[in-house]
Amino acid sequence: MRLAERKAAVTGGAQGIGEAIARRIAREGADVAILDINPDAAAKTAGAIARETGRKATAVRVDVADEDSVEKAMAEAKAALGGLDLLVNNAGVLKSHFIADFPKKDWDFVLNVNLTGAFLCVKHAARHMIEGKRGSMVVIDSRSGKRGGLWNHAYCASKFGVIGLVQCVALDLAPRGIRINAICPGNALDTPLWKDLAVQYAKKYDETPEQVLERYRKRVPLGRGCDVGDIAGLMVFLASDESSYMTGQAINLTGGEIMSP
Repeated sequence: MRLAERKAAVTGGAQGIGEAIARRIAREGADVAILDINPDAAAKTAGAIARETGRKATAVRVDVADEDSVEKAMAEAKAALGGLDLLVNNAGVLKSHFIADFPKKDWDFVLNVNLTGAFLCVKHAARHMIEGKRGSMVVIDSRSGKRGGLWNHAYCASKFGVIGLVQCVALDLAPRGIRINAICPGNALDTPLWKDLAVQYAKKYDETPEQVLERYRKRVPLGRGCDVGDIAGLMVFLASDESSYMTGQAINLTGGEIMSP
């Protein structure tokens, strides 16, 4: 119970990595708010967590790219849980195109959700944590924040940007006793984002989505995709007091595919 009595908000928490993280947070003793743009899916996940763990779980609709929505959602989460001292910023999207064909609307969409969304969620969660004089934030970034990828211009730009954001926020909040770190997962092949990516890439490679996923699996020295449980386990460490001397870090979780700082 490494997160006993913590009050956590998880963005993009209705499915995939966010859902796995929210479930793990509750099992570690925290109450959790599922923040998602899909309120029905968020409510379903929150209900399941409450039944399975006995912890308080609530659903809050949020559009992370809209500041009014984020500000309201963080306030609702705090009110429902009785506090807010843990943020897991997980919401993310991906669009891939050849550079000469990349639509600006897709560029804007990815940057607005992944980078501006991270900024807004961190900003408004920080206000509540400063008031409470404690807190930890974990941002789910990507291996694409460490290395460029084919057709991934907007996604990589947003994820590189998030690492810079995390480093700056760490300096801002360290004197307040609030920490922030990022996780850079590799090929999380069973998640909705990666399944959507496989469909996008299948058309470009003239392969099936299953062949695309296998292509990426073979690139990993440990021979498998990044499981959501791998991400949730590292998240718990970074959120807990066990990592109390760590802030501003972007940790690779790539099965050996990326070993750079």
